[in-house]
Amino acid sequence: MNEQKVYILLTDTGTLFTKMIKLYTRKLYNHASISIDPNFSEVYSFGRKRPKNPFIGGFVKEDIQAGLLEQARCAIYSCTVSETQIQKAHDYLQKIDEQKHNYRYNFLGLFAIAFKKQLKRKNAFFCSQFVATVLKESGIIDFEKALSLVTPHDLENVAGFELVYQGELSNFDAETNNTVHIVTSKDTLPIDIGTMTVQ
Repeated sequence: MNEQKVYILLTDTGTLFTKMIKLYTRKLYNHASISIDPNFSEVYSFGRKRPKNPFIGGFVKEDIQAGLLEQARCAIYSCTVSETQIQKAHDYLQKIDEQKHNYRYNFLGLFAIAFKKQLKRKNAFFCSQFVATVLKESGIIDFEKALSLVTPHDLENVAGFELVYQGELSNFDAETNNTVHIVTSKDTLPIDIGTMTVQ
């Protein structure tokens, strides 16, 4: 039986919109995506439908080797899950994909977070709210807070997930993601996760 994994990708694309969000959050990563594909050929989120326009958003399939993510800094976390959980995640993502024209980006919910107010809107998500919803619907994580209040930073500390890569996304090799790469001010150092515990 093959080991099944779910991946959370947290990224900093360096766009003006991201920089504005970072002024408020003061966190390194302000965009979240999810993948159930070990090769990362299918990465899902709620974000820009048009790379140059941050205000036209919705459900998107992201290419980690092109567009805004190509030059992004990232942290990638993985969690081993059951076949039932991975199937539920697949089915939920497929349902959203088939009905993506009915979904939109939850801009109002994003701004409500600044006031710590829960704002759940029908068929509308922002990125981390969407990732949290997939994890909950799949039976992987039962979040203590409302999903409409989950931020990318919250996803860094989700129980059961471990850091597998941190650095430039363009340098990530999905086939050899069994090492943790910690970025220093000078370079990227590979660290064998078999000999250390990631905090």
